[in-house]
Amino acid sequence: MNSPNERVIVTEVGMRDGLQSIAQTMPTAAKKRWIDAAYAAGVRHMEVASFVPPKLLPQMADADEVIAHALTFADLTVAALVPNVKGAQRALDAGVRRIIAPVSVSTAHSLANVRRTPAEMIDAFAEMRALIDAAPRANKPELVAGLSTVFGCTLQGEVPLADIASITRASLAAGADVIALGDTTGEASPRQVAQIIALVQGIAGSKLRSLHFHDTRGLGLANTVIALQHGIREFDASLAGLGGCPHAPGATGNVNTEDLVFMLESMGYDTGIDIEKLVASRSVLADALPGEPLFGYIARAGLPKQFSAAAHRAEQEVAQ
Repeated sequence: MNSPNERVIVTEVGMRDGLQSIAQTMPTAAKKRWIDAAYAAGVRHMEVASFVPPKLLPQMADADEVIAHALTFADLTVAALVPNVKGAQRALDAGVRRIIAPVSVSTAHSLANVRRTPAEMIDAFAEMRALIDAAPRANKPELVAGLSTVFGCTLQGEVPLADIASITRASLAAGADVIALGDTTGEASPRQVAQIIALVQGIAGSKLRSLHFHDTRGLGLANTVIALQHGIREFDASLAGLGGCPHAPGATGNVNTEDLVFMLESMGYDTGIDIEKLVASRSVLADALPGEPLFGYIARAGLPKQFSAAAHRAEQEVAQ
């Protein structure tokens, strides 16, 4: 059971994870409008770019400009994904507040995604730690080990629990501030989520803070509920369910931000996000990405008529 109005952080990752998986390149001006609209809706955590060579991912060629715009909001936690030490240096120079390094548990996915084995990626992660520690910045960014393919890999198949435990320990030893678990291939199921969270919590304790689910098989929100029951209070999501992984065939669709926020608020959690403004922000995507499929149950069906009244009653009960 959650305490009334307990805060749950929803990180909007569509600007990075959502856009990297589609053919159309969103103009920089539209990305800025998306950040503005998400902020106006109450989103205070965003992963807005990745630092990869533009020839490999033209969608992220404007990372510096997009991050600079996001940082104009003083209370916005701005994150960037970095696959290597060079990218970490660029992220540091850009001033991000959270650096996320993808550490695949699956060797096959790691080689496809970052062209390194998991052990080689851990070595690079340790270099990132040293880079951050040596930086002259007063407020150093958090370093997140984003453990991917934790729940299965479309290239390798089953990912052994022993490998998950080993990579978790190695990430902590290399200096991770935060451990995040990613359902990169959209294969996670509720029972499996419970098992793996318990495993990783036994190793990382409170450093396991964030979960990243895909809704490929319609279980994204169900898996979120299981994670909530195990004390997780940070979740990634993508507006309109954009996204997937270019190196995980068939792993379509991040958890939809609007649907996730609705579920959390309906359960009595406080996200700080205005759902109606969030749904309205989809117009930025519709205008900038013509023809791109936009998903989401709340956007399609609307909010239940009793939703606002129920929220008001909950507030009144807390006040009493």
